[in-house]
Amino acid sequence: MKDKLQSLLSNVTSEIKGSQAVKDLEDIRVKYLGKKGEITSILKGMKDLSNEERPKVGKIVNEVRAEIEQLLADTRKAREEEELNLRLKKEKIDVTLPGGETKLGHKHPLLGVIDEIRDIFVSMGYKVVDGPEIETVYNNFDALNAPIDHPSRGTSDTFYITDDLLLRTQTSPVQVRSMKKMEPPIKIVTTGRCFRFDELDATHSPMFHQMEGLVVGEGITMADLKGALDMFVKRFFGSHIKTKFRPHHFPFTEPSGEVDVTCFKCGGKGCRMCKGSGWIEILGCGMVHPNVLEECGIDSEKYSGFAFGMGLDRITMLKYEIEDIRLLFENDMRFIDQF
Repeated sequence: MKDKLQSLLSNVTSEIKGSQAVKDLEDIRVKYLGKKGEITSILKGMKDLSNEERPKVGKIVNEVRAEIEQLLADTRKAREEEELNLRLKKEKIDVTLPGGETKLGHKHPLLGVIDEIRDIFVSMGYKVVDGPEIETVYNNFDALNAPIDHPSRGTSDTFYITDDLLLRTQTSPVQVRSMKKMEPPIKIVTTGRCFRFDELDATHSPMFHQMEGLVVGEGITMADLKGALDMFVKRFFGSHIKTKFRPHHFPFTEPSGEVDVTCFKCGGKGCRMCKGSGWIEILGCGMVHPNVLEECGIDSEKYSGFAFGMGLDRITMLKYEIEDIRLLFENDMRFIDQF
């Protein structure tokens, strides 16, 4: 038995010295010291030895096992140092080499337009406010003077979550929330996502972005509305751009209007972008309806106000002459990198 153990120790020593990696040492440990290893098998076979032989053999087995364990530990430490040095050599960085090019991102064109418009109105004294995308039917329709039979209330136009909750179809509910919380004078703008049942095509999307503004105070007139929008148009599109107001109808404003600007591509002469008219529609506006003021707890005899709203996706498309709204949402870097 002693000779067998010495021969086994010699074999183990040779295998350990011939190992190339830490993984090889683990394989050797399992082979000889594991649950099914050779040393373990010898220990299990000691039950067949006589009472006199058992302690002698047990002592030799334990000595051989201890020697193998020590040899494995010493060799493992040496192999780990060798592997570390080799890895450090491979991963060594030459600090004298020029640095690699770092590609920096930039704002999405839509977000850039949103920030630019916000900055313009903030410089004009407006406060930026936000509101939830999941809204109540009351805030989205009832408080805005929308009649019960208005087409936009139908399930063919609006995403309803419950009978009382929906995905907002416009950012106007933020105006309702603001008028209920704030005391006049009020001067706010809000931007955000809106949702409607629209088929996805070059000019429509079920998810889109809006920007709305609201001013409420004493003595606010249509002249204030026209002056504010004219200033915005000139600062955003250029000082040479003119504005034109056309009568329209919105349930929440009276009187209501739509605003056109001179085509910034042809200068009003007529081209494909403006369909030969020389004008481009950009937003809707009007004086806040007295019913809306009263519904929000504001005395319509004392206070008046104006509101306006625009589709930010459309504004972005006009600004950069983008012909398909889907390009704004498809995340194709070939498109985004242009901006």
